[in-house]
Amino acid sequence: MATVHPIVEHTDSFVQRDYSPAAKRALERRPALFINNEWVSSSHRATLIVEDPSTGREVGRIVDASDADVDRAVATARGAFDDGRWSNLPPKVRERTINKLADLIEAHAAEFAELEAIDNGKPVGFATMVDIPGAVDHLRYMAGWASKLGGEVMDPLALPRGTVFSYVAREPVGVAAQIIPWNFPLLMATLKISPALAAGCTLILKPAEQTSLTALRLADFVAEAGFPPGVINVITGNGHTAGARLVKHPGVDKVAFTGSTEVGKIISRNATDSLKRVTLELGGKSPVIVLPDVNVEEVAPAAAGGIFFNSGQICVAGSRLFAHRSIFDRMVEGVTAATAFWKPRPSLDPQAHMGPLVSKEQMDRVMGYIEAGKRDGATVVVGGDAPAANGYYVNPTVLVNVKPSMSVVREEIFGPVLVAQRFDTLDEVAKAANDTSYGLAASIWTKDVSSMLRLAAKIKAGTVWGNCQAVIDPALPFGGFKQSGIGREQGREGIEAYTELKTVIIQL
Repeated sequence: MATVHPIVEHTDSFVQRDYSPAAKRALERRPALFINNEWVSSSHRATLIVEDPSTGREVGRIVDASDADVDRAVATARGAFDDGRWSNLPPKVRERTINKLADLIEAHAAEFAELEAIDNGKPVGFATMVDIPGAVDHLRYMAGWASKLGGEVMDPLALPRGTVFSYVAREPVGVAAQIIPWNFPLLMATLKISPALAAGCTLILKPAEQTSLTALRLADFVAEAGFPPGVINVITGNGHTAGARLVKHPGVDKVAFTGSTEVGKIISRNATDSLKRVTLELGGKSPVIVLPDVNVEEVAPAAAGGIFFNSGQICVAGSRLFAHRSIFDRMVEGVTAATAFWKPRPSLDPQAHMGPLVSKEQMDRVMGYIEAGKRDGATVVVGGDAPAANGYYVNPTVLVNVKPSMSVVREEIFGPVLVAQRFDTLDEVAKAANDTSYGLAASIWTKDVSSMLRLAAKIKAGTVWGNCQAVIDPALPFGGFKQSGIGREQGREGIEAYTELKTVIIQL
């Protein structure tokens, strides 16, 4: 796809704020890996650049882990699991330790939010309101499961009562390799580690190479929270090297990955050789279905938020708008008007609602999709361009006159790009909404409960929202149908994914 970036006039609004002393200290730290509750040097000197996407400038360095580094981390986690230093602790101790880590994140919330904004490009205000509290919530919710997971005593079908004692035990799966994406770095880190820790597993966390700062800062508090050495290990590096070695490593029992469907398929294939347990939370192309009875003045801004929040870099982004023909023009006008609220700004600007994309690579990808849409005949209602700035900004974009065959309609763009389409009947829109390889989420907007329930039953998606968008809660299972993933995270299902069932039968 083309990478030509249409330009609008430059303004002074793209000047990044100065970093706090705490953020500067984090950025200036010596590149190192966190293994066995210690900061250790890599076996080689390879590093990766840390960029601030609001400026495009290098602000630090992290280790690009070698094969030997990965092996060391896995061996450490393996030893920590096999000797039971974590899994054999009383559940109340594991629960208390996980909660202590949540307390430490909360106590340093401002620093974590700033680092997230610098590293990812998201507005610091949104990181403060969403990412950091969400990270704390995941830890605290899963901490409670440490004392509530249990087995079950069952009588066999074919044996007389009292002749055997049989029970089903639930045990931790072992060593977990957890590979997280760059769109919600700390939130995704805690979403992954919390159920593994509550179940009694040990782990190696590999943050995305683009956004490792908050995972490294999190590691600073692991020993202080009370985790024994080797339970939580954090390594940084490229996905195709460090990540791939983790997935294939014989010392790893389970792989949990959040990211693109393409990479998820590679991970699934690589994990198959040793039949590792796998949880995959992958891409989406979520439909937003708006029926004719809604208040357009209320729903249009909500639909805009569903795609422009986090610069559209969210797996459940409402990237396909289906509005009933009778209200289509008003919905498009309303979403277009709402783009003024989402005008991109640097991440530390307190007035920012949308920041830059995470990298130049991602900016080129998004702009390439927009250009492809134009070539295929789509009409740009608003946006479609990139501000003249040093960072990786793309203006919120709405495309109409799109066809189901276009790449902007079929493929996950992962940027602030909405494609809008008309529909007439519920059956028609259900068919169009399901005409995708994805099945992660969907939203339905209507005052008609009957129509909402009929549509919800037809939509093939792991989560369906009614008159809301992107409501994700630690207590509710989350995952996708079709190529949007395998398994579920969060809720009881999320922690059970880190366990194995063992049936024991004892003749009396």
